[in-house]
Amino acid sequence: MKRGMTPQEPTGRIALITGATSGIGRAVAFRLARDSLVVVVSGRDRSRGEKIVSDIRAQDGTAHFVPADLHDGASAAHLAQRATEVAGGHVDVLVHSAGAGILGPTAKTTESEFDHLFAINVKVPYLLTGHLAPAMAARGDGAIVSVSSIASGRGIDGLAAYAASKAAIDQLTRSWAAEYGPHGVRVNAVMPGATETPMIAPARGFFETLADRAPARRLAGPDADQRDRT
Repeated sequence: MKRGMTPQEPTGRIALITGATSGIGRAVAFRLARDSLVVVVSGRDRSRGEKIVSDIRAQDGTAHFVPADLHDGASAAHLAQRATEVAGGHVDVLVHSAGAGILGPTAKTTESEFDHLFAINVKVPYLLTGHLAPAMAARGDGAIVSVSSIASGRGIDGLAAYAASKAAIDQLTRSWAAEYGPHGVRVNAVMPGATETPMIAPARGFFETLADRAPARRLAGPDADQRDRT
């Protein structure tokens, strides 16, 4: 058995993680599998998704892969339906980890880039929550976790559009907590700093400079103990 996975009795709880084929989403998938949740891995890359599912199963976890290129209402609706089907009829935990980024001056950001960013970072989480949270509330139990960013509360030159999208996620989190919290659904957002994921690779130097201002003075890793990184 691979280091890091201790067999436990299945909890019967189902977790859907978007953007789970790399970075933070991948680390979350392994962690929830270690905690004995059934994990639905979702992402665009089928080969990576199937490899993650295979690795989780090899560690005595339970996982399924649902491919999804999340960018609009139809893709969100399809993922909600397929994830519910493969999970056996319900999703208990929804993790919004899929995301996109834009680095550069406001004046050089095109309308299509801006729309694409907000579609992935804001519209899809909003619609996906709308598809899955009501059933959680009806059962009186569930959890929704969104990956935000410390950029949502700071002014960082070159990250205006990205920061705005994450600020929107922060406000959605507050609103969803007010909407679904009274019905037993826990709603939270996490705000990581500069993290070493494939998304930052094209501008690694920029994010290393940001990380150098933090106490640890280095990029964070998606998984704190790094056991699941390749």
